[in-house]
Amino acid sequence: MLYAVLQPLSHGLLRTLFRCHVTGVEHVPRSGSAILAANHVSVFDPPVVGAPAPRPIHYMAKAELFRIPGLGWLIRRLNAHPVERGGSDAGAMRLALRLLSEGEVLLVFPEGTRGDEGQLRRAHAGTGMLAALSGAPVVPVLVTGTGRVLPRGTWLPRLTRITVTYGAPLRFGRVRGKARYQAISDEIMAAIGRLRDEVGLGHELGPAPFDDPAAQTTPERVSTGPFQ
Repeated sequence: MLYAVLQPLSHGLLRTLFRCHVTGVEHVPRSGSAILAANHVSVFDPPVVGAPAPRPIHYMAKAELFRIPGLGWLIRRLNAHPVERGGSDAGAMRLALRLLSEGEVLLVFPEGTRGDEGQLRRAHAGTGMLAALSGAPVVPVLVTGTGRVLPRGTWLPRLTRITVTYGAPLRFGRVRGKARYQAISDEIMAAIGRLRDEVGLGHELGPAPFDDPAAQTTPERVSTGPFQ
C-alpha cells in the first residue's frame, strides 16, 4: 500500500524538482520476472530508477540500514531487502532468485558499490549469476545526474537535472560457472555503456566501462545491493 502511494508521488517530484527525463520505459516487461541493471553513483538511484517503472520493483539494501529506527521499517515497506556486505551473501542471492521465480522485478547495480558521476566500472559476477540462474530478461538502465544531485557524504539534494534511460532487454542462457557469470555481467555493463553512447552522453560520462583498473572485481562476489 505505501509503495503504491509513494511511487507516483516520487515520480511527480522527480519531474518537477529535478526535471527528470525518462526514455525507454516501454522496455520494462509489464508481467513476469525481470532484472533492472543500472549504473550506480548515489543513494538516490533506487527511487530514480523505480519511480518511472510501470510496476513495483524490489531492491537489495545493506543490512545496516534496517537497524536504524524508523528507516528500517520504511524501506521494508518500499520493497527493500537486507544484504550483508563484506563478501558473498548466499541468503541474499537465494532471496533474489526466489523473487524472480515469483515473477517480480528486481533492481540490481552490477558495479556493486557507488562510484563517481561520469564513470562506468566493471561489474561483479553476481548480476550475471542472477541472470543465468533465473533466466529472467535483463533491462540495462543508464542513470545520469544523481551523483550531482546527492553526492556521497551529503544529505541535502541539489536541484540538478536527472535522466533515466531503459534499454532493450537482454536474455541469457541458463549457464553455470564463475567465468560465464562474469562474462554475462560484462555484457550487461557494456549494454549500459552503449546506452550512454546512444543518448549522446559520452562526453559527460567519461571513459567506457572497465577503463578503471581499480574497479577489477572478484568474480565470485555476489553484489546486488544498491547501497554498497
